[in-house]
Amino acid sequence: MEFEEIKKVWSQQNNEPMYVINESALRSSIVKKKDKALLRANISELISIIVNIAMGLFLFTTGPIILAVWMIIVGLICLVGRIRRKRGDTQFDRTMLGDLDHAVSVAKYQVRLSGLMRWNIIPVGGLIAWSAWSKENAVVFVVILIVFSSLAFFGSGLEHNYYKGRLNEVVQLRKTLLEVESDV
Repeated sequence: MEFEEIKKVWSQQNNEPMYVINESALRSSIVKKKDKALLRANISELISIIVNIAMGLFLFTTGPIILAVWMIIVGLICLVGRIRRKRGDTQFDRTMLGDLDHAVSVAKYQVRLSGLMRWNIIPVGGLIAWSAWSKENAVVFVVILIVFSSLAFFGSGLEHNYYKGRLNEVVQLRKTLLEVESDV
């Protein structure tokens, strides 16, 4: 017998569903995923905002102005993204599906933020190399910078893929929950 036939026979005989979802455990799991996503987003945002703006302000006094402006712009982009995300937190229902939608939204935001920080490595590395080119031992410095920037780009790619995996996990959980709700 196929699973659907067994399920039908079971339901006819016992007048109860063949399997039951522990809603409190599912809700707890969803809230934990949402809270983890919020924590990761908060930490990533704060680090990105503080490091970029602080470094930009520091570079205004010591380094190339174009790099300082770039760093401050990226920090402000992260700040605006954080403000928008925080404002959007109130639009979700405090239901299981609402919490799951909130987790999906935060996970998508985290993927976008990690992508921005990943691709930001290229202009920052390029601007540092450009400003260092006229100095003594520039070739050695630029080669070292290219190696470290490449490693940072590779590492941020791993981080970005990790966040994409978390997003896919939450999206899949949402699909499963909607399928279960439509069956009931």
